[in-house]
Amino acid sequence: MPPDPGASQRRWRPGWPVDLATTLGPLRRGDRDPCLRIGRGEVWRATLTPDGPATVHYARSGDAILATAWGPGREAELELVPQVLGADDDPRGFAHGAHPVMAAAWRRFAAGLRITRTGRALEALAPAILEQRVTGVESRRAWRWLVVRHGEPAPGPTPGPESLRVPPEAPRWAQVPSWDFHRAGVDPGRARALVAAAGRAAAIEALAGRSPEQACAALATLPGIGAWTAAEVAVRAWGHVDAVSFGDAHVARTVTHALTGRLDGDDSTAAELLRPWSGQRARAVRLLELHVGPQPRRGPRATITDHRAR
Repeated sequence: MPPDPGASQRRWRPGWPVDLATTLGPLRRGDRDPCLRIGRGEVWRATLTPDGPATVHYARSGDAILATAWGPGREAELELVPQVLGADDDPRGFAHGAHPVMAAAWRRFAAGLRITRTGRALEALAPAILEQRVTGVESRRAWRWLVVRHGEPAPGPTPGPESLRVPPEAPRWAQVPSWDFHRAGVDPGRARALVAAAGRAAAIEALAGRSPEQACAALATLPGIGAWTAAEVAVRAWGHVDAVSFGDAHVARTVTHALTGRLDGDDSTAAELLRPWSGQRARAVRLLELHVGPQPRRGPRATITDHRAR
């Protein structure tokens, strides 16, 4: 892709065969996420840097990753290409032979998988708050609706029939009116938590200067943000390779079913099963999710509550 005059490029040669989809996949909030698009051998990502919005296109180019960026924040985001693609993550010492299923997952996906570190805490926190206590369908719909309405068009070209959008900046989140949260299907509790977090955005972003464990613990002390939400942020924004989203039934079921074949997994069961990979449990969960795929349903489908009708 030859860059246009408004673009900058960086060619980076990692020491491993980066798999863009498996590494950056956790950043996508549903197939129609307006901020991130995954294609064959390429990823488009819109983000908000301290210098302004940026769009980054990541693609393989021989043994290198070619990143092309647009917008006021393009140079800042190109500087972060290695850490976003997992250069700070070290999979050595992972006990991949501790279970046959994990060994198989390791053979299939470990070579190209790294834990990302975007450094963008609010971008990870906002959708995580929207995901609290609701189904994936509800949270993805809310995220898309709010970003399309309150974000701004991403700089650079349009990758496909729909343009990318940059997530709202903190002051914009704080100004979203209650009726727009209502129209997006977001209940008042989640709306208050998101607005309060936006008001503390500077302090939240400053947590990147602490260790991932300390940052995660500090974030969990804020109103409306518990251990589950903090873990969701920590594994994406701070590269916390041991963060596990306990409280997420999907995670507990995936781990339990993958390692035991049972369909009744809960947090305590998953925590015990993950003990062999203590220190790298986020990697263990990601490998199992990639390897085993969607889990068999057990019981009735979760009810989708339409908060817009209240």
